[in-house]
Amino acid sequence: MILTVTPNPLLERRLFFENISFGKINRAFSENFYAGGKGINVSRQLNQLGIKNLALTFLGGHNGKLLRKALEYESINFNAVSTKDETRYATVTINKQNNALTSFFSQNSDFNENEVDEFINKMDKAIQNCSIVVFAGSAPNKLSQKVFTEGISLANKYDKISILDTYGEHLKECIELSPFAIHNNRKEIEDSLGINISNEENILDWLDALYKKSIKMAFVTDGEKEVYSSKFDFHFKASPPKVNSINSLGSGDAFVAGIVYGLERSLVYEDFLKLAIALGSFNTQQLEAANVKMSEAETLLDIIEVQPVGKKMKLIDDSPNY
Repeated sequence: MILTVTPNPLLERRLFFENISFGKINRAFSENFYAGGKGINVSRQLNQLGIKNLALTFLGGHNGKLLRKALEYESINFNAVSTKDETRYATVTINKQNNALTSFFSQNSDFNENEVDEFINKMDKAIQNCSIVVFAGSAPNKLSQKVFTEGISLANKYDKISILDTYGEHLKECIELSPFAIHNNRKEIEDSLGINISNEENILDWLDALYKKSIKMAFVTDGEKEVYSSKFDFHFKASPPKVNSINSLGSGDAFVAGIVYGLERSLVYEDFLKLAIALGSFNTQQLEAANVKMSEAETLLDIIEVQPVGKKMKLIDDSPNY
């Protein structure tokens, strides 16, 4: 089973309009509540791919109750720690005329030490019973950064595959703890660590630096630009397919779900990298986040080419061996 960890979940209240006129009164013709947060998005995508998973998160207040109902409605298996503070929320407006999506976020939740400790205890038990754990999203406050650092340490302790997809001031400490794999978009890396990876040479140097930290796989995405990745000290790049993009929300999470699928199913590295890119690319064509069918992703696989950068890996050695 896969465990996804989301310290900063999001309740989305989605309002649908035929057309939006800014500065005037606009009346929605429909609304719904939607479960958000990066790890929860990964769980949704894994459900689409037929991979059993559990989403661990925080839920608090009235927003937490609504988010719980949204998770249950989507049949996302979850466990949660209750918090005194309200779960954060966003109002999302969707203009049907041009499919433009605009989000307005509330402030982050503020968890206390007891709530974080309870979460870590639950996470400890869950990690022991999973094969892969995904730590995803932001840390809503300083205390909740422990979820990422303690979680990676626990995964290493129990010899579990950990995949890190976070950003912020705690990213550097997380890297030092050597998760198995890491995914970030370029801007997250630059903003979190204050480094420049604007060209291929800098990106490859970054991948080498991660390998020296005993990180086995790393993935750097940048919207429609080339994806760079590494397996041990082998480097690869691939260009996402050209699609009619309308919304990038959840594309990184769909990408991570593809990596999880490949590791769980023991696919060849190049094949699951293609799948991850296909999932992320197809996701940009729809308003829902990380809810791409396998059949939809497969329509893009043949037009994605993965190229080695530098020394080449022999295919006979390319299957995961953990």
